[in-house]
Amino acid sequence: MSQRPYQFDMGFDMRKEGALKMSKFIRSVFVVLLSAFAMTFVVPSTAVAQGTETDAGYVLGPGDVIEVSVLGQSEFTTRARVRADGTIVLPFVGSTKVSGETSVTLAKSIGATLAKGGYYVNPIVNIEIASYASRYVIVLGSVATPGLQPVDRAYRLSEIIARAGGIRPDGADYVVLRRQTGEEARLPFDKLASGTNADDPFVGPGDKVYVPAAETYYIYGQINAPGAYPLKDNMTLRKALARGAGLTATGSEKRITVFRNGVKQAMNLEAPILPGDVIVIGERLF
Repeated sequence: MSQRPYQFDMGFDMRKEGALKMSKFIRSVFVVLLSAFAMTFVVPSTAVAQGTETDAGYVLGPGDVIEVSVLGQSEFTTRARVRADGTIVLPFVGSTKVSGETSVTLAKSIGATLAKGGYYVNPIVNIEIASYASRYVIVLGSVATPGLQPVDRAYRLSEIIARAGGIRPDGADYVVLRRQTGEEARLPFDKLASGTNADDPFVGPGDKVYVPAAETYYIYGQINAPGAYPLKDNMTLRKALARGAGLTATGSEKRITVFRNGVKQAMNLEAPILPGDVIVIGERLF
């Protein structure tokens, strides 16, 4: 008699424990299914812009071409040029002011509008700038990649030249900066590269940077590397000979002739070379 209650109680406890385990299992499955369902329709709440570092700070203006999309919503993707009034037309939203915005601020604004209108739940908005047309510096002349350099902040002149790939070997050793206001300055490149900030001015949208081709001089005759060479500052006859890799075995320093505008010049090795000078190296007499 003493064992039956114990067996009865034990059986009751086992059935109760099994029911509890089954209840916990069903509850776990329900939570997993609910989480998966929620993930299908909900995305993170922060609207962000994706693009290059330059895009993130670039201020949009008329003429720029941008692509606006919502992650996972192909029907919203729009590529448009910013109109003269600073607006573009977007699905659901209609005409939207974008001038003066960056890709980051515009993405947040559009995301908030779409969420408020009930079109999407917490949309992730991507902004890509396909073409820069409103804020740029024009870089021309003897640089590696002339063209338009978009500016998203105040850049030093040396930074703009670096972004254009630097000055080519045939470039002059100075840079011409023409302001949007019409002011023009000729700036030595060595000061831009190694001088103080006072020697390296800021440039802004609409400014033009021009690196002219260096003026040349010519050298031929008994020289190891005859040809035309860019004329740099403080070029002397001695430096010109060195630039041409020196005299040949039969060349003579006593038989060097310099022609300037077709007229023969009497020059020593420390005399300056001017644009267009022609240096002829004669052969020594044995």
